[in-house]
Amino acid sequence: MTAETDAADRYFAAISSALSGLEVFMRDDRSPLYRHGIVARIVAEYIARLETSFSCWRNRLGFTDAFRISRAESGFPVFQNLLELENDRRQADARLTNIPLPGELREEMADFILRHKEFPRALQKSMAERLYLEDVKGEQTFGPFTLAQTAKVSVNPKTGRPYYLVHWASFDGTANLPLVYMVTVEDSSEAMIAQLVDGDTGKLREHIDIPLPVDGLLNPELAHRFDDFTEKNSAYSLAPMTIAVNLDRDFETLHPKQLRRVVLGPFYTAGITDNNSTVTEILAKVRKPENAWLLTWTIQEVYSKGEKPGRRGLFSSEKTTQEFYINTDDLEATRQGVSSYENHALVPHEAYQALYAAGEVQKIFAGYKVHILSNGQVISDV
Repeated sequence: MTAETDAADRYFAAISSALSGLEVFMRDDRSPLYRHGIVARIVAEYIARLETSFSCWRNRLGFTDAFRISRAESGFPVFQNLLELENDRRQADARLTNIPLPGELREEMADFILRHKEFPRALQKSMAERLYLEDVKGEQTFGPFTLAQTAKVSVNPKTGRPYYLVHWASFDGTANLPLVYMVTVEDSSEAMIAQLVDGDTGKLREHIDIPLPVDGLLNPELAHRFDDFTEKNSAYSLAPMTIAVNLDRDFETLHPKQLRRVVLGPFYTAGITDNNSTVTEILAKVRKPENAWLLTWTIQEVYSKGEKPGRRGLFSSEKTTQEFYINTDDLEATRQGVSSYENHALVPHEAYQALYAAGEVQKIFAGYKVHILSNGQVISDV
């Protein structure tokens, strides 16, 4: 086993353990996100996509050496890996036609061993590529950009407008970080109000069956424009406030009431990443490599504190606009461009013990809500 192979094995074992632990946390009824059950469920879906991507990347190393991570910053794979995965997914069927079926490859491998008395490495690579392509074409991975879905539909009794909970995701190519977005948006278009809202009760019409989740924004007249908007407004460099204001400005009849962004990472793992020298040094002392990691994430939120009514005149008109809240008493909230934010950290019990023994817990986790993964369970509020 080469040093590169050993490092790759350690990295994939660590990130697999971290993502599995994060998924446990999201689905735990004691999770702070669980009070918004649908939010935790949405994030868990994207974590599952990430897990699939990492499984595919691990299999891809069976026939190619092309895999790089952002060692000094995010600890996640660099953007090029996502592009290659997406390209492989699109070409999978064509490439599979040129690779023998698994049964044929096994027979060739057995015949090669008998005739040459050595291991058939070329055939092994063909087998690895075939299994990889079969996986990557059939599974949902975390791509460079994942189009929006409408996950919930209801009616605001105060305004009489239908509102949607819509989510999408992107992998930022500069910061090399996975981002999950959710927005609650009211729709004042006459067609959607007439179709969805019962004028007598002010609730959703009972006879309407909406097969959630729905791909794209529920409003079909705005769905393509909304997809274009989200693709152009999902960069990590854009503050959530900027995205919310842009959405409010660009759509006459859409009124964003809350926008939430979940930033996954950075990820720290011993001997692989060097994005924090203190953390790396202490994690190196953890006995089991699969426990020598630390995963952080941030939940950012912007919400509307009120609505400025639009006005129409003979010579000019103004659309209804949202008054988004920024907590100016919190310098970090102002810097991030958010109403509120939460920093979280997930760490295996063994790694937490090492950090605690080194006297670094207060320093490293200052401003973070810490969650410890132990025996398949997550312990919070430590």
